[in-house]
Amino acid sequence: MNDSNSVIQHLFEQNHTWLRSRLRARTGCQQHAEDLAAETFLRVLSMPAPERIREPRALLTTIAYRLLYESWRRRDLEKAYLRLLAGTAEEVQPSPEEQLELIDRLLHLDRLLNGLPGQAKAVFVCSFVEGLTYSQISQRLGLSVTSIHRLMASALHNCWEALADER
Repeated sequence: MNDSNSVIQHLFEQNHTWLRSRLRARTGCQQHAEDLAAETFLRVLSMPAPERIREPRALLTTIAYRLLYESWRRRDLEKAYLRLLAGTAEEVQPSPEEQLELIDRLLHLDRLLNGLPGQAKAVFVCSFVEGLTYSQISQRLGLSVTSIHRLMASALHNCWEALADER
């Protein structure tokens, strides 16, 4: 076994039960806690130099809480999407597979826009999702068209950087 594997094995043996119980207390669900703990250790496995980890519990907590936050965001997004879907006619509703695909796309878009101020997100959504013109967005949000251009440029730049990071 190489050094990286033994470091990760030791990290797992020393912290898995602790992390799982911490997540169990946070989520109230043993299964969800186990899933999050497993995903946390998978993320650690993909790290380039696990032997450099100085504060393992701090790192594990940070990774696990980010995953927990992502799961909450996904749940909230799914609920909002399903509420919206409930108001549409049954014959135009997407199949369950299409629904999952749409939710995944919405989450991807959410990650692309992560970190933007609320107004920049609103401008992006109004333009690309609702198809509004900059003038219409300006009226809806009470901002100047110049501000709309600036906010859209910021949103597009953020998306460009996020997509470049994914490659």
